[in-house]
Amino acid sequence: VDKGGQLLSFLLSHCEQGRPYPPPRAIGAKLDMVAAAMSKPSYKIILGSASMARRRILAEMGYEFTVMTADIDEKSIRKDKPEELVMALAEAKADAIIARLLNTGQLQNDTDMTLLITADTVVVYKGVVREKPTSEEEAREFIKGYSGSHAAVVGSVLVTNLTTGSRRVTWERAEVYFHEIPDEIIDSLIGNSDTVMGLPTALTQQFIDEVLQPLKP
Repeated sequence: VDKGGQLLSFLLSHCEQGRPYPPPRAIGAKLDMVAAAMSKPSYKIILGSASMARRRILAEMGYEFTVMTADIDEKSIRKDKPEELVMALAEAKADAIIARLLNTGQLQNDTDMTLLITADTVVVYKGVVREKPTSEEEAREFIKGYSGSHAAVVGSVLVTNLTTGSRRVTWERAEVYFHEIPDEIIDSLIGNSDTVMGLPTALTQQFIDEVLQPLKP
């Protein structure tokens, strides 16, 4: 019996067994169960990021997911424009995770449709692209520079349907203006690599919807 017929089966079982017709409260509870089952996605999601901020954003969007990280040398990937860089990094992360899944046989053995989400973020300050700081000293220097100034945050998102191969990727840019940042706030931010990391929710949802569509012949 499909999920849409579960309520009908529930009612018929009472009649067939000579039991009294279920009260409205029982019917309402069954409706809630059917609605929950029907709203549960029929696919799995892998978030290809160790970022707690991205995990939080995707969870707030209402999704359940597993996490995998990509072991790539980000410094070896260079592009002239920050927009090209963040997309190239998101694609490299996705390709590395897909290769791992193939090598371990997880994709071949998985019968569920699976989506992979990867992303990357850089900061552009005075025309210079800044990626993750390599030390606490560099992180402090970066944040002090932003104090009372502004910078651009360029982020990408890539959604890949691992079952069909369908893929969507793009970037977005936001200008961020900072007040003066006190030293104690800077101290609290040191070591927090999630300070500017994020996931564009509207684009992520759009791409999830798009890669779930049947491929056109």
